[in-house]
Amino acid sequence: MKKSNIQLTTAQFAKLHEVNKRTLHYYDSIGLFSPNTKKDNGYRYYDLSQSIAFEYIRMLKELNMSIEEIEAYRKNPTNDSFLKIANSKIKEIDVEIQKLKTIKKILQAKKDSITLCENLQEQTIRIEEYPSESILFVPIDFDEADISELFVYLKDIWSMEQIRMGIGGVISLDKVINEDFEKYDGLYTPALRDSSSTKKRIKPKGKYLCGYQKGTWDKLPCMYKKMIDYAKQNNLILTGYAYEIGLNEFAISDSAEYVTKIMIKIQDNS
Repeated sequence: MKKSNIQLTTAQFAKLHEVNKRTLHYYDSIGLFSPNTKKDNGYRYYDLSQSIAFEYIRMLKELNMSIEEIEAYRKNPTNDSFLKIANSKIKEIDVEIQKLKTIKKILQAKKDSITLCENLQEQTIRIEEYPSESILFVPIDFDEADISELFVYLKDIWSMEQIRMGIGGVISLDKVINEDFEKYDGLYTPALRDSSSTKKRIKPKGKYLCGYQKGTWDKLPCMYKKMIDYAKQNNLILTGYAYEIGLNEFAISDSAEYVTKIMIKIQDNS
């Protein structure tokens, strides 16, 4: 293909690439990228054919390469040095893609929770069906734990991104029936990805009796009693554990609007 010899002023070249003229002046001053033509009258012109090279420089800059690193490569470009850069950046991009996928999953989960909370009454009880779900669980009495120490502990054994999925409580059905809420069995968080961790458990699939309580935690015992009464009235046999988790803690300014979701599995007699 014939090379274009169309020449552009600094302003025209900057407009074409949607950059500030000061960026071009700076790159020229340090010798990173300069106009091909510098006339005696001081006018400087970029060849249109320089556009591809300039976009590669911008791409490397967007990939967090320093000006010094780009400049070193530009002074002595080789196949090997380019492949080294490409391989390194592809690995970094793969890590960033996974990170963004995780953030998207967290945001979608929180979005779904907030949408659900918008239409809830102060107390709502209903039956919902769920697939099996991986959760990370730690047996700990969080009522007695120092909150700051607990957060550090969970960050170390789970991860900060995992904590962003939310932290819930797990309490046995026996304690719920006996109205013994002094000591929970542990804490859990919905697992972000498949893991062989010994801390992973499976929350079984099936129908769950779900209670939604709006307000502070001191209202939860009342909700639990209503759920047990509802199960008796509708001949439902509950089993296993109760799973509690907050749904909207990041989207409210008043604790009275806080929504806690409680899930207790209904025994399948089929």
